[in-house]
Amino acid sequence: MKKVLYIFILFFIQSFVCLAQENESFSFAADSVVVEYSKALGDSAYAKGDFATAIDVYEHVLQEGESASVYYNLGNAYYKVDDIARAILNYERALLLEPSNKDIQFNLELARSKTIDRVSEENEIFFVKWYRNFASLMSMQTWAIIAIATFILFLVSLSIFIFAKKRSIKKLFFIFAILFAIVSLCANATANGQKRRLTNRTNAIVMTPSVVVRSTPSANGTELFVLHEGHKVTISDNSIKDWKEIELEDGNVGWIETKALEVI
Repeated sequence: MKKVLYIFILFFIQSFVCLAQENESFSFAADSVVVEYSKALGDSAYAKGDFATAIDVYEHVLQEGESASVYYNLGNAYYKVDDIARAILNYERALLLEPSNKDIQFNLELARSKTIDRVSEENEIFFVKWYRNFASLMSMQTWAIIAIATFILFLVSLSIFIFAKKRSIKKLFFIFAILFAIVSLCANATANGQKRRLTNRTNAIVMTPSVVVRSTPSANGTELFVLHEGHKVTISDNSIKDWKEIELEDGNVGWIETKALEVI
């Protein structure tokens, strides 16, 4: 029993350490004095209607580290200059960091409404769609905090269960321990799932006014269909430098030139 408990605790600690290290590498704490000061300059230019300057400032700020608020403001600036593709790109990047942000979601849908392509999504299994919606309720950091907090509560409940004398108390805290363990496991899995989406970004936005999707990774390949700027695709094969195999929401696949895409 002690050996199983030791392995269980070690697994959680390793998961949380990896998650914390990943958070550091992404520099999500983009609310430092330097970033806030630079962002303030961009906000000032945006408020004055100088969107070109705002874009330049926000792009510079993002070189220091990712920030949902800066991506969001950059998307707004691009939207104001009618660069819909780059507006969508930056809204999507902001949504990766803050999946529950309603303002980002609204502006992204507004920008998407101005694109040309209309593709129907494949029907997903209900619980897959439910899980995605559930996971997007909070950011990776929040899920990680929940996972750590409930893991600590699991350890406390388990300790009380082991050392309590009364049978009723042991039974109660055994139930608590199981519940906290389940919540911690789920929250940890969700946080790590979001981390994988951030590290292995397979979605991209079409950046050119129009591009032909072909049957093979060659300019001589058969023309399958045409995509227009702002359309979101999933990269399914990234093995060729100048070409990417992409998949659409309706399941259609084909090859597109790398220069026509920008990864989210």
